[in-house]
Amino acid sequence: MTAVHSADSRRGPGRPPASDAVDRSWDDGLIARRARPERTRPDKAHQEQRERPAAPARPAPSVATVLGGPLLTRLDALRQLVGLSRARLDGGTLDEAGRVLEEAAVRQRHPLDLTVVAIAGSTGSGKSTLFNTLARAQLSEAGVRRPTTSAPVACAWTDRADGLLDRLGIAEGARRKPPRPRDPAFAGLVLLDLPDHDSAAAGHREQVDRLLELVDAVIWVVDPEKYADAVLHERYLRPLAGYAEVTFVVLNQLDRLSGDAADQVLDDLRRLLDEDGLALGEHGEPGAAVLALSALTGEGVGELREVLGQFVTRRKAAELRLTADVDGASARLRPVYVAEGRPGLTDGARLDFEDRLAEAVGARASGLRAERTWLRGAERACGTVWGHAWRHYRKTRGARTGEAGAGSGTDVAPPQRRTASRPLVEQAVRALVHEASAGLPEPWALAVREAAVNGAEGLSEALDEAGAAASLPAARRGASGVRWVGGRRAAKPSSGGAEGARAGGRRAAGRDTGGWRTGGRRTGDRRTGGWRAGDRRTGGRRTGAGRRGAGRTGVGRTRGGGAPRLVRPRWWALATAAQVMLVLLQLGGLVWLLTALCGGTGVPWWVPAGLTAGCAAGAPLLSWGCRMAARGPARGYGLETERRLRNAAAACGRERVLEPVAAELLRYRELRGQYVVAAGEG
Repeated sequence: MTAVHSADSRRGPGRPPASDAVDRSWDDGLIARRARPERTRPDKAHQEQRERPAAPARPAPSVATVLGGPLLTRLDALRQLVGLSRARLDGGTLDEAGRVLEEAAVRQRHPLDLTVVAIAGSTGSGKSTLFNTLARAQLSEAGVRRPTTSAPVACAWTDRADGLLDRLGIAEGARRKPPRPRDPAFAGLVLLDLPDHDSAAAGHREQVDRLLELVDAVIWVVDPEKYADAVLHERYLRPLAGYAEVTFVVLNQLDRLSGDAADQVLDDLRRLLDEDGLALGEHGEPGAAVLALSALTGEGVGELREVLGQFVTRRKAAELRLTADVDGASARLRPVYVAEGRPGLTDGARLDFEDRLAEAVGARASGLRAERTWLRGAERACGTVWGHAWRHYRKTRGARTGEAGAGSGTDVAPPQRRTASRPLVEQAVRALVHEASAGLPEPWALAVREAAVNGAEGLSEALDEAGAAASLPAARRGASGVRWVGGRRAAKPSSGGAEGARAGGRRAAGRDTGGWRTGGRRTGDRRTGGWRAGDRRTGGRRTGAGRRGAGRTGVGRTRGGGAPRLVRPRWWALATAAQVMLVLLQLGGLVWLLTALCGGTGVPWWVPAGLTAGCAAGAPLLSWGCRMAARGPARGYGLETERRLRNAAAACGRERVLEPVAAELLRYRELRGQYVVAAGEG
């Protein structure tokens, strides 16, 4: 026992008593030697436990150390939205969103588990009295002098509020601590007593407005006389209706009303708040808490203390306030990003724009003209020999008398340089802009109009060039056997080319006029720089027509304004040969008939007469059949010409107008997607 008592005495008054196994151990005389090492281990363990640094206290599960994931996502989306919209929107439109992002970043640098609650109200409503009642001490001056509170006073139920109070601009002399013992439900609460929002003193309203943008929650204190004040509702409660979850409305001075009068005033206050759009937290729904109390007598203060304690314990005030800020900024930006309906370029609008441009360059008229030209060439090439003789006679006569319109062979009128219709081009652009910007918010509709107008500058000239390029002769694209002879000799056509001049030594019919001519291997002068058929190089370029030009049709176009010639398909030559054969048979039949009538042969006269009549009737029938057969190829050639012009005009319109407009619409859709995320709608 002596050993045991001595061990207890050495333990000292501040050490815990030893365990029963050590205190009540008993043995023979060897106990001292055996007890020492056994006590050494426990003492050493206690010493290590005392020297080991205390583990940091884990925050309670309900304590908010960081913002929630959805709110962070919305803040990031709002930040990207503001950054991408500065090129299209003015600074004033984005100021509110920028302020919200800045305040959110500053608030996240301070403890989020602290709750900053401001007590605001009008003159004489009892704010300071309620502040002192909640703090259970006379921390803020209260009295009948008006205004009593000239500067905000803070009471913090925490030792970590210095950074927040510096951000709020609370002076060092206005920072208070509640008396001990402190209410554990208020742990982390920072309570502010604000000046009167309707004070006559200069600067009080500015202080209230500034702090209301920084605090996490607000307790609005009203009295029975001024609870319906228009300044309170129109300047504060109605604009702050979106902050219902961080708002408390307290009807003070309940001791001045009877029971029935208090109920009537409280019901009327709820009605006014409902008209302001402030959601009321009733029946378990989120919203503003409406309470009635008397800060002077303490009636109803316990209920407010309980509700406020639950609000502080949740540690969600900062997140709720920032969420309401983002909601408010998104609601103000909604008219800028949300359009009526689904604006954009539909397939119908694109096709209509391309059709208008095709009409402006005359694609349809050019196709019909090409079709008529092909039919006229087929009629001349497959017509009767007598018809060719009549046309040659008219041509010769016209050349002698100077009559206009005399042509030869299958020459066609030289094509005019196409000029796009400026009014039709402007109308196409206006119709596209109207369709693309319909329903868009005004800034984006203006951006679409600017993109279309900038692209439309020079569009008419570009359409002229595109139409001219699409109207180049088929030989230039390697699609026919057309060549430019430039008034020189034309040799026998190459293989794969169209039928040309028969003899290499004869001069081409286009010698004087300088037109497009079929076939031929060489030109008399290679320095003319023209186009020709066969896989020969002319003018420094290779046409490649010798491999691909057989059987194709096209209209040549001169560089110097001469008359172009049609490419003659093979069956035209066969029809011409048949017409020549019929004429020869007809002439032979006439000779035979004259011989038979003179009795030179023993054949009856009706045999040569029938041959002559059959050949005379067969030539027009063959010509008519060729015209019928030429309708299909002529229609195809006209459609091909129209398609080339239409595609050229459409490509020019897409490059200059459609693509810039589509880029602006794509930018708007991307920003609208960011807005949907920022507004919490996605």
